[in-house]
Amino acid sequence: MKAAFAMGPANLPTLFSAGDVAALRTMMDFATDVPLTDFTAAADAELADLQVLITGWEAPVIDHAALERMPALHTIVHAAGTIKTFVTDSVFDRGISVSSAAEANAVPVAEFTLAAIIMGLKRTSRFVHQYRNENVKRNLENMPPLGANNVTIGIVGASRVGRRVIALLRNLDVQVLVYDPYLSPEAAALLGVRLTDLDTLCSESAVVSLHAPDMPSTTNMIGAQQLAAMADGTLIINTARGRLIEPHALTQELVSGRLDAYLDVTNPEPLPADSVLFTLPNVVITPHIAGALGNEVHRLGSNAVGEVRRLVQGLPLTYPVLAQDLARIA
Repeated sequence: MKAAFAMGPANLPTLFSAGDVAALRTMMDFATDVPLTDFTAAADAELADLQVLITGWEAPVIDHAALERMPALHTIVHAAGTIKTFVTDSVFDRGISVSSAAEANAVPVAEFTLAAIIMGLKRTSRFVHQYRNENVKRNLENMPPLGANNVTIGIVGASRVGRRVIALLRNLDVQVLVYDPYLSPEAAALLGVRLTDLDTLCSESAVVSLHAPDMPSTTNMIGAQQLAAMADGTLIINTARGRLIEPHALTQELVSGRLDAYLDVTNPEPLPADSVLFTLPNVVITPHIAGALGNEVHRLGSNAVGEVRRLVQGLPLTYPVLAQDLARIA
């Protein structure tokens, strides 16, 4: 099959190991050794026979005009997460198959979330603040409930990440609640969780971990009402998007010291340098690092190689992106 990479040139070695690039070249006939960055500037000869595009970060937009120049294109394999930044409706209208490596990117986010749950319930940031600023070792006075034994974890969104977190939580002695309007009771039973509404989840959970997509319907879904429903000491974890939580209400609760938080994303992002959240002993702010970084990134490229291998073998894609799901995925 005729293929081409389409992404920022610097992203090719970041996403793909040398071995994965070599594997792709044994399976595909590449029209050019240089990733395509602009379909309008590409030569007709590079595009006319293309059947497969292997995309990554900074992929050029694949619109009707681009597709007119790629009449043979039938598959797009994306070696990263969201396809919404470059795949248009024209792709799906033409019946082109699309695959994403979002599942691979979910792995480190879920691992990060599990670590945040354990460290957060151990009240690590509060103890670090005591030790560093007060030279006090392990003072339990006024400390919120400690530990992850037999607590209830609330998962907001049974997304790829949410489901992986649920799977990892089976290693702990916890109960899991889930709020997701798209999750059926039958699917919840298979996951081993209790399906509930958002307000109940917030009021009954020791941890509220957010894994919903960023859409108009989810903006500020955790507002003053939901935050007020949380018990003192509830740990909020956000590895999804900052806009899921109403920022003023969150700041008020965290400044009061009533709640704890591990926030890998914020609203706005980045936070102003003088944000009070940076100073609070009950808050950990990380700079959007939960997703794939370092040696985790090659997992995305390997995911794409696996999809191409299935394509060559005549097998269905493992991680297809379907048009009917676009309205509810990130």
